[in-house]
Amino acid sequence: MLVVEDQVELADSVARVLRREGMAVDVSYDGRDALDRTSLTDYDVVVLDRDLPEVHGDEVCAALIEKGPRTRILMLTASGTIADRVEGLSLGADDYLPKPFAYAELIARVRALARRAQPALPPVLARGDVRLDPAQRTAFRAGARLALSPKEFAVLEYLLGAQGRVVPAEELLERVWDEATDPFTTTVKATINRLRSKLGAPPVIETVPRGGYRI
Repeated sequence: MLVVEDQVELADSVARVLRREGMAVDVSYDGRDALDRTSLTDYDVVVLDRDLPEVHGDEVCAALIEKGPRTRILMLTASGTIADRVEGLSLGADDYLPKPFAYAELIARVRALARRAQPALPPVLARGDVRLDPAQRTAFRAGARLALSPKEFAVLEYLLGAQGRVVPAEELLERVWDEATDPFTTTVKATINRLRSKLGAPPVIETVPRGGYRI
């Protein structure tokens, strides 16, 4: 995710809330920086304030749409009139949320857009006796509920969503962690090890040499 908001306190607060939900979140405080970041990274969702310094949010929105259809845009604005909503959606935004907003609604809208940014997946992810419900934030192994941290949950969700595909550690680092994470860190391996321990026997996460991980 990318949060683009010039009110630093609000931007950082939104990022913290989304990270607590297990999302990988980058932050931009102006439109120019947002354009730079989106030129380098294909984000699933961009939470975009409309009134931005340097480059207006409308221009950022247009650039994202021109780049391709993959990234979903949730536009924020202090003005919540119907005319403003219609105008924001007519620019190509996928959703529109006026300020002030409830964080619970923001999370729900971001999750809905993130699902649309990826190939269609069933509402409950399952493989063998492992089941994960992204909406309810619950995961089970053989009927027993798993007590997972947000990052452990996000890694398991991503691996299940890959549907047997081998996922490189670099891909997990990019999709589950944010840009502040050291690319040479062992955090992916450590998280996988903790997740394996909580999943128990028989093991379900396979390490593919020089490839990555798969369920």
